[in-house]
Amino acid sequence: MASVLEAEEEKLLACIHCGLCLQACPTYVQTGDENDSPRGRVYLMRAVREERLALNSTTFTDHINRCLGCRACEPACPSGVQYGQLLEAARSDLLTSQQKTNVPQRLLRFVLRNVWSRKWMLSASFGLSKAFRESKLPRLLVKTKLARFISPRLEFALELLDRSGPAKLAQTLNKTTDRTFAGKRKADDAADSVCLFKGCVMEGLFGRVNRATSRVLEVNGYPVRSPQRQGCCGALHAHAGDLAGARELAKRNIEAFEAEPGSPIITNAGGCGAMLVSYAHLLEHDHEYAERAVAFSARVRDISQQLASNDIVSGASMPDQKVTYDASCHLIYGQHAGNAPLSMMKTIPGLELVPLEGAEMCCGGAGVYNLLEPDLSSEILKDKLAHVEKTGAAVLATGNPGCHMQIGAGARLAGMKLEVVHPVELLDASYRNAGFYENKQ
Repeated sequence: MASVLEAEEEKLLACIHCGLCLQACPTYVQTGDENDSPRGRVYLMRAVREERLALNSTTFTDHINRCLGCRACEPACPSGVQYGQLLEAARSDLLTSQQKTNVPQRLLRFVLRNVWSRKWMLSASFGLSKAFRESKLPRLLVKTKLARFISPRLEFALELLDRSGPAKLAQTLNKTTDRTFAGKRKADDAADSVCLFKGCVMEGLFGRVNRATSRVLEVNGYPVRSPQRQGCCGALHAHAGDLAGARELAKRNIEAFEAEPGSPIITNAGGCGAMLVSYAHLLEHDHEYAERAVAFSARVRDISQQLASNDIVSGASMPDQKVTYDASCHLIYGQHAGNAPLSMMKTIPGLELVPLEGAEMCCGGAGVYNLLEPDLSSEILKDKLAHVEKTGAAVLATGNPGCHMQIGAGARLAGMKLEVVHPVELLDASYRNAGFYENKQ
């Protein structure tokens, strides 16, 4: 009996199999297979729940694992099926069934249980990854085609790591790592302060974006604090079915941010934000943490949502910058903040924003999906890159590290001249050019 799916039976029965979700699903659009659609996967879940299909059957395992978890089906559903929660339940049952898995899946489980859940090991791993990236060896292995000769999957993984480094645009316009805000701001009191959720990938590989986020918040009157005991949000664990591991990480973060009661919790990564707002569901049956999780989730908002609550300070003009924006799936469907980053970027004088067709569709990154399901991920990415190329933009802004690396890596391997940045980096650069920052003493 699939115990977690059993607990979600009411949500399973909410699906009326109308098919309105089909065209919103990237995997169904690519394969045309009903089992690769949200409707088809819900039907498979019900079959397992009703013992008409074995939990460890190839049909169930393959199609559940091939789901991106982008949740684009949720707003398309007239019945309000909470598909993301059903997917996590199905994967949790798969995880506990001890069924045979391939090498990448087993490696992922090992890393999540033995590295990602230990803060010191995770920090050390990101430190080594960053040192490897900055050694330029990944770029050399890709450029010489040696990585491709060994394995196309290795080539793409190395390109992903390399593209987590600062883009040329960020290096040119955003040289502020040794600077601090120098202007006037509101009084430093608890009512105006915010707490920054640093995240693990963001702090480990995209630390510059966290620093830019802090500076932009300071300029706009929000003193920034960042609890030291915070850690990984648990998204990778939950998406892989390790709900127990996700709950432990959630509890640590709840405890860490309770030291700063009332202050908004600011995120700059769509995947992290969506996970943080789901703590209320994740811990709803935990008598000690249920109410605390609800209070925590209510405080979470993306940097763009926070800035939208007041007039955003205007910086210097940035003419001749043709930028397009690709929305993070979880920022749209998890945090419901899809348009807020666009509104934030529109406050930058002179910035030319070009609409991107299919910006609401997944790029195929989805955490480590691009490494676990490389073929399908590649097909989805090709569509995204084709739309990006049509815009004529030389810069793409996106608010999630996985999307950043996926699109950046795909563009470089496809020979496209495209720089990928975080939206807040553009606003930060505008502030730097306006003279809002000074060198640290």
